[in-house]
Amino acid sequence: MGIENFIAFMLSALFFVITPGIDTVFVLNKSIGQGRKSGIHAALGINAGVLTHTFLGALGLSVLISKSELAFDVIRYVGFLYLVYVGFLKLKNSNKIMDYSDEKIPQKKGKSDFWSGFLTNTLNPKVALFFLAFFPQFINPLEIENPVPFILLGVTFALIGTIWYLGLSFFASLFSQKLQSNPNFNVWLNKISGFIFILMAFSIILS
Repeated sequence: MGIENFIAFMLSALFFVITPGIDTVFVLNKSIGQGRKSGIHAALGINAGVLTHTFLGALGLSVLISKSELAFDVIRYVGFLYLVYVGFLKLKNSNKIMDYSDEKIPQKKGKSDFWSGFLTNTLNPKVALFFLAFFPQFINPLEIENPVPFILLGVTFALIGTIWYLGLSFFASLFSQKLQSNPNFNVWLNKISGFIFILMAFSIILS
């Protein structure tokens, strides 16, 4: 199907998905603040946004690569710099990743939570930048102009993300009290996240 090192891609995608970021915070806040169903709808919305980025990226990537190899290298290096930048920011950040100080708000409809998650992801240009820089590393050079491998990788990424975020929504309420009583846990999550982002950046640039 034009994909290389698929197992490596799934492992890398899993590391990226489980690294705490805006999507993780969004699902946790929905799950803890408004209930498990709210978190589930938010998780589905976020990964619908992932699929949107995938299809838009696949349509534009084949044209971009066919016109200029330099353009691809620019995207790859920009992706590297972005990931290193985010990694160092997380390493320097001593604040809590999750904020439980907000009061719980009334339960909203599932559609509202879904669209909130969808827009949170879709309107984040950093996701598109990451996909354009990351996915081609696992596509056969002979198939780089074919959008199908890109779409398959995106769908796989979305499935991994859906499973992970659904798991978060189910267990967030069970561990909420423990996380609140252990602020150091949140600080270490920042440090681990920073190292993972930096390692992923170098894996992209050295591929």
